[in-house]
Amino acid sequence: MNKKYITLLTLILMISVSSCSDLLEQTDPNAVTVDNYFQNENDVQLAINGVYQSLRSSDVVGENSGLYTDERSDDTGTNDNQSNSGEPFQFNNFALLPSNTWLKNHWVALYQSITRCNVVLSNIDKITFTDPGNKAKFIAEAKFVRAFIYFQLVRKWGDVPLVTKQLVTTDEITEYTARVKKELVYDQIVADLKDVVASPLANLQTDANVGKISKAAGNALLGQVYLTMATTLDAANKTANLNSAKTYLEAAYGMKTFGSLKDIPYTDVFDVAKKSTCPELILQIVNKQGDLNYSSSIAANTQAKGETINSLKPSTGSGANVTHDLVFDYEAGDLRKDFSIKYAADPTVQDWFITKFRDASTTAGVNGYGGNNWILMRYADVILMLAEVNMYLGNDAIAIQYLDMVRERAKMPLYAVSKTNAAYVAKYPTLKLAILHERRVELAFEHHRWFDLLRTFTTPELTTYMQAKKQADFGNAKLINFTAKDRYYPIPFDEFKLNPEKMYQNEGY
Repeated sequence: MNKKYITLLTLILMISVSSCSDLLEQTDPNAVTVDNYFQNENDVQLAINGVYQSLRSSDVVGENSGLYTDERSDDTGTNDNQSNSGEPFQFNNFALLPSNTWLKNHWVALYQSITRCNVVLSNIDKITFTDPGNKAKFIAEAKFVRAFIYFQLVRKWGDVPLVTKQLVTTDEITEYTARVKKELVYDQIVADLKDVVASPLANLQTDANVGKISKAAGNALLGQVYLTMATTLDAANKTANLNSAKTYLEAAYGMKTFGSLKDIPYTDVFDVAKKSTCPELILQIVNKQGDLNYSSSIAANTQAKGETINSLKPSTGSGANVTHDLVFDYEAGDLRKDFSIKYAADPTVQDWFITKFRDASTTAGVNGYGGNNWILMRYADVILMLAEVNMYLGNDAIAIQYLDMVRERAKMPLYAVSKTNAAYVAKYPTLKLAILHERRVELAFEHHRWFDLLRTFTTPELTTYMQAKKQADFGNAKLINFTAKDRYYPIPFDEFKLNPEKMYQNEGY
């Protein structure tokens, strides 16, 4: 998503409810309301810019939102159970309370992003477009983001409130303050994304449009949604959902502009100088190197004290903690390990930290104003999902072909060779676990791991999987805390108390 999108649009996103007395109605002559905002095509463009801009937040899906995904998984976490009243530590300690303010901030920010989408979609018909194709593209962009955010919500909380229009009155707000079944949320996500893939958007975005939604992104997300539905919803629809997942993932794959994945070096994917030209990238949040407001901070934030590999900004802490469980999951000779993590030898750190996101340029400087784009979708992810869906459909030979595309690029033995390695087979005795492993090491720290675990295992299986790991590999976070309740987040307490019946709490909280 392009960094030039301005926060000015937040002015139109405040839902105002008029209050009149019998004697006097007062209005602020300087206020910009939704009713009088949309006048021309440029106003819609600015509104769409605001939709994109909302995704940058660390409370939504921006580069620093790993607390809500990776730190919930077995990849990263924190050993600091004191900072910020210990609230961030609750996520990877599996001791999350409904009163957690970080959780509430995440919930609110996700719905604010949806509100921006709904404001556009509820008002776009007021405008006469000289080119109907532009209107269709704006609608597709808003619907993609709405679907993308609801996909975040439904996987993290299950049943959630479903709002698809601008809410104007207090009565409407009250009516929609109610959870609906997750199946209905998925129906809406699918409906929105089908409109996206049928839209006049470009197959892939290039040059100045890097960061905008494309048909490839719509197909990839729709394929992932169907794959998730197949493995987490009603088993009666599993095969149909898997076939739909295969259709849309293949459509996304068919839009690629490169020959073989092995032709794109792994390091190119994260090279700041190649972020606008690397053909593996499908969807990114765009950052501007050296810019105070729209730069990336992830390189500096993940760097440990005493190190300079990520950024010229001096670090005073341990950087981004990497669990030893992940460190030990890399196979010997995996080039992705050497690029993605490093052991910090500073006397006050002496632990692994993330090196995948780097910008030690003089332009980024000692302030750490990096130019890294945040990658939301790339083709290695699509390829591994195609391996996964074919494996579930019983097409193991095809699944292995896709799996081998990723392993070959990483200079790892092909699956047939690895199957002759006793240590590999002991850790990944099934093709399903081999694919899960490959996704872990290929996509580490890109905010996929928690969702991969939720998609791969039933709740009892996930509980067994997590508790079987070695406590010594997780620092202060207690694996014994992981139980069936941790399949979902708790509904934030402030939301639950609005209507305990309609905003019912998730089990175990």
